[in-house]
Amino acid sequence: MKQVCVIGLGQFGSHLARTLVKMGCEVLAIDINEQRVEDVRDDVHRALIGDARNLQMLKSVLTQTVAEVVVCLGEGNIEPSILCTLHLSRLKIPSIRCTATNDDHAQILSAVGATEITFPERDTAARLARSVATPDLKDMFSLSGDYRIMEMTAPKVLHGKTLADVNLRQTHNVLVLAVRDPGDDDYHFLPESDTVIKQDEVLMVLGRELDLVQLVGRE
Repeated sequence: MKQVCVIGLGQFGSHLARTLVKMGCEVLAIDINEQRVEDVRDDVHRALIGDARNLQMLKSVLTQTVAEVVVCLGEGNIEPSILCTLHLSRLKIPSIRCTATNDDHAQILSAVGATEITFPERDTAARLARSVATPDLKDMFSLSGDYRIMEMTAPKVLHGKTLADVNLRQTHNVLVLAVRDPGDDDYHFLPESDTVIKQDEVLMVLGRELDLVQLVGRE
């Protein structure tokens, strides 16, 4: 079982800790606030009250089997998240994922040892904006750079044409990985070039986000 430590049990951190448990991880949850720790105690494997700025505390609770730590600090004060990340780096934790409030905060976290940065509010806002602007485009997997694997309802401009006819790789720099009928849960992966795109058919596509948005917006 993968062991993960979640430091900071605000709204994001507590939801993350509970979700990781549901996904089969063994979770150690830490927060300086006693009430927050009590709120998740029954939902995680171990919950501790502790100051993430204290190197000795971290050293005493993080065993060698904990290879991944998620730092969910920075609400109102970025100092704890910076010091915590620095200490985790000194303890040679292989994976240190941190939440950041802005770009400056993210730069500092990266400089002191964070291996991955996420912006919870910014990312949530971007997903909501995408669902409002392009409801037919659903995010599935984020890849390196701006590349994503997404699910989209076939635009009208593609209806009745074969994959060879539309040649999305050439016209939009987009690859069609799979297709499925709207009422079917199973995808047909690596469809042949003579596959005809039907109305309301669902496509699993790979490409840059901007290219995908432009494609789904075509009529």
